[in-house]
Amino acid sequence: MKTTKFLTALATMALLICPSASAQQAWTLQQCLDHAAEHNIQLQKSRISLQEAQEQLQQTKAALFPSLSASVSQSVGYRPFQEAMTVVQNGMATSTNNKVTENGSYGLNANWTVWNGGINQKNIKAQELQTQLTEVQGEQSLNSIQEQIAQLYVQVLYTTEARKVNEKLRETAQQQLDRGRERYKLGDLAKADLAQLEAQLASAEYDVVNAETQIATYKRQLKELLQLGITESFDVAASEMDDSRALEPVPSKADVYNAALNFRPEIRAAQISSDAADLQLNIAKSGYLPTIGLNAGVGTSHYFATGQDAFGEQLKRNLNGSVGLSVSVPIFDNRRNKTAVNRAKLQQTSAKLDLMDKQTTLGSNIENLWLQATSAQQRFQSAQAAVQSQETNYELVNEQFKAGLKNIVDLLQARDNLLQAQQNKLQSKYTTILNTQLLRFYEGGQLTI
Repeated sequence: MKTTKFLTALATMALLICPSASAQQAWTLQQCLDHAAEHNIQLQKSRISLQEAQEQLQQTKAALFPSLSASVSQSVGYRPFQEAMTVVQNGMATSTNNKVTENGSYGLNANWTVWNGGINQKNIKAQELQTQLTEVQGEQSLNSIQEQIAQLYVQVLYTTEARKVNEKLRETAQQQLDRGRERYKLGDLAKADLAQLEAQLASAEYDVVNAETQIATYKRQLKELLQLGITESFDVAASEMDDSRALEPVPSKADVYNAALNFRPEIRAAQISSDAADLQLNIAKSGYLPTIGLNAGVGTSHYFATGQDAFGEQLKRNLNGSVGLSVSVPIFDNRRNKTAVNRAKLQQTSAKLDLMDKQTTLGSNIENLWLQATSAQQRFQSAQAAVQSQETNYELVNEQFKAGLKNIVDLLQARDNLLQAQQNKLQSKYTTILNTQLLRFYEGGQLTI
């Protein structure tokens, strides 16, 4: 008795410490969106690109300040065949033969571009626009991934509900097969009809397995976007969605488009690119203007050989400094500036066309979502009545089949009609919900399921 209690307690502790393998973490849509925003590799790379752009902006700003550099050089000379030199000093003759000499030089130089047509300042503005563009492109990637997650999440919900429908049909097919076998034993049902009932059950089982495979596929794709490992469990937390969600008002496509023009990152990115093209044209035109620069330097040197002054004394005597002003005026540059201006004009036109194209594409996408939402909502309203009618008809035919008043062909036809009506209802229901949510997302709202 004590052993049994001990084993029971041990098993309970094991279950508490090691959760069951079948237990899975259920994720809401918002949890999926938040996790992907933090861990998705593509989004992490976008953040790295933004940091690189910010570093480049700091370097561009530093071009406004002078540059300062220091230089040191040392050299040793050797003349193996140099003849002796006699030096007379204070009445004494000294003979020297300096085959090995050493010299060095030391300098400190500064350069500053005082004015170059405003190119440095314009480059800073251009890099600021590039940094903004990189940030907006990151937002664009985030939106794209969030839309993919929402679509896959709804697909999981749709397929899960479709599987439940198939499971009910499988149960009914099993009951019909059991009833058919009884009738076959009594000689009231032909063998060919029994084979059709068996085929109906096999088809229903296939539909259930196929739905389960699709659910697993959609969940795998969700895990990929969330950067979850192969061993990590995953399941969606949302249950079946109420039919009333498919009857909610569809946002006006005009209102969504007007809001999206100011909100969507792809439009903002195209506008920034257009502004950057305008600025690049100004930079190109600045190439015709002169450049003024200042430079300054200080340096000294020393030379070591027999009879030379001491190191410190040489550095003192050889110390020199300089300050200079340079002016560069472009006169003939082999058409470089003119070509740069013409190319900048072409890029400016291309950027404006790209902005117009983005606006057209945005309008087309919104109109497509609106058409799908409104048409699916209308189909859903029709499908509701069709499902009720087909359910009533199928129940009636099933009862008549049990009583021997209907044959197997009538039963299978009623089943197919009901299945098609249920599938039409589910598809139109979730299509309406998904596209309505995407329209609100384009309008600046949150994705909610």
